[in-house]
Amino acid sequence: MTRTITVGLDGSPASVAAADWAAREAQLRDLPLRLVTAWEWRPPAYAPPTGLGAPVPPSDLQRAWARRLLDETRTRIAERRPGLRIDTDEIAGLPVPALLRAAEDAELLALGSRGLSKAAGFLLGSVSLSVLAACGRPVVLVRAAEHGKEEALPEPSARGLSAATGHRDVVLGLDLYKPDDAVTDFAFDAASRRAARLRIVHGWTLPPYYYGGALMPDLNDHMATQVRRELSDVLSPWQEKYPAVEVSTQAAVGGAGHHLVEASHDAALVVVGRRIRRAAVGAHIGPVTQALLHHAAAPVAVISHD
Repeated sequence: MTRTITVGLDGSPASVAAADWAAREAQLRDLPLRLVTAWEWRPPAYAPPTGLGAPVPPSDLQRAWARRLLDETRTRIAERRPGLRIDTDEIAGLPVPALLRAAEDAELLALGSRGLSKAAGFLLGSVSLSVLAACGRPVVLVRAAEHGKEEALPEPSARGLSAATGHRDVVLGLDLYKPDDAVTDFAFDAASRRAARLRIVHGWTLPPYYYGGALMPDLNDHMATQVRRELSDVLSPWQEKYPAVEVSTQAAVGGAGHHLVEASHDAALVVVGRRIRRAAVGAHIGPVTQALLHHAAAPVAVISHD
């Protein structure tokens, strides 16, 4: 069965941006685009008692709205990207389980993420967060403010652009000591398809007895050199697999989250891993991913792995 690039639609500006991002990704990967929406709506748990709040729309109206959303989105994308195969699917059921089912047959799932402002960063909706925490396929979160960012590029000499192609960097948050092949391969593949540079960010921490170099002035340089050597060893087989991808590395002191958020401001895509934690309750996406979801300025690809 041919996998698809799947995007979940809810009619919001963020989901429109996600659909446009997914359409471009489908062309880059030469895969069909699948537009999906869940048409069953229920009031939230905190809604007023029956009779006091807004009535639930009849199921036929919910389904008609879903069909119109899909048709209008398909028409708009088809006009911009002729030749792209676009499938649509209205799924009966609530959004989270519907999107998780749709993602099972997807190469990746794109979702919109509502942004408050540049200062506030992501306001991640409960649907997106719940899907992200439970999905085993790659999930890409796209902000409405980032729509069209890859289409209008500044001069190639600007920071965050490949000197060879003028395309924005793909940024990978690499866990040097527990690297996962699926995460690294996704990032290299994304950079290769975009003819972009891959910028790799690894955050590392000085030992607790080190205070600004006062006690051991050579420790910082020694550890930095060691980290760079280990990065080179980890990346060597990937650079052999993707010889055309230009790679730059950033081994920065401190948690990776802050450095990745900073790198996202001039990136095409930020790629991070999410270790699957099977817990009875709660969303477990990790502190680095959490920081990106709240503050990143570029689309964020989260790759689940064991």
